[in-house]
Amino acid sequence: MNLDFSQLVPYIPFMLKGIWTTIQFVIVSIIVGSILGTLLALFKIGTVKPLRWFADAYTSIFRGTPLILQLMIIYYSVPQLTGYDINAFTSAVLAFGLNSSAYISEIIRAGIQAVDKGQMEAAQALGIPYRAMMKDIILPQALKNILPALMNEFITLTKESAIVSTIGYLDLMRRAQVVGSDLFRNFEPLLFVGFIYWCMVMVLTVIGRMIERRLKLSD
Repeated sequence: MNLDFSQLVPYIPFMLKGIWTTIQFVIVSIIVGSILGTLLALFKIGTVKPLRWFADAYTSIFRGTPLILQLMIIYYSVPQLTGYDINAFTSAVLAFGLNSSAYISEIIRAGIQAVDKGQMEAAQALGIPYRAMMKDIILPQALKNILPALMNEFITLTKESAIVSTIGYLDLMRRAQVVGSDLFRNFEPLLFVGFIYWCMVMVLTVIGRMIERRLKLSD
């Protein structure tokens, strides 16, 4: 095996900058996906049929098509239709946020429906408004049930973030490709950023377990 990691040393600072670049858009995407996913979940369990139809159609489209296709449409096709260019960061946030919201909505919907119906009936009997009931009673209980699934979605989102390299966004994967092209050696930089991705996923896993443990102690 002809491996030489010493050639990577001058490029390490360049590749390490990709950590913050990746985390930055992943965090924003998670926030967008969580907010929109919560709204979609409430639409799905609500009584307004047009909103339920919209939420179901939205989920079907974004779960039924490849993420990379959605990214390409936003980055290349939307400017063609609107005449306005969208930068790589915005395209990445939109594609990952919209895609993630479809999965998060299903996770939250399942979590809400898993809460004992008696909780909702008791709240209604006490005259608690629907919004306050969901915010203060139902959603906190559902969160405890869906936390592992949510953390898994965030981990998946972090790993799939490498797809944005296809539109030239200078994330970890794209920086590894740049270094590989410069050195005419691809295995070493790819292995290096692969290790970084693994570390990021392990950190998320540990954080998820800590939060889950704390929620169990609060029961």
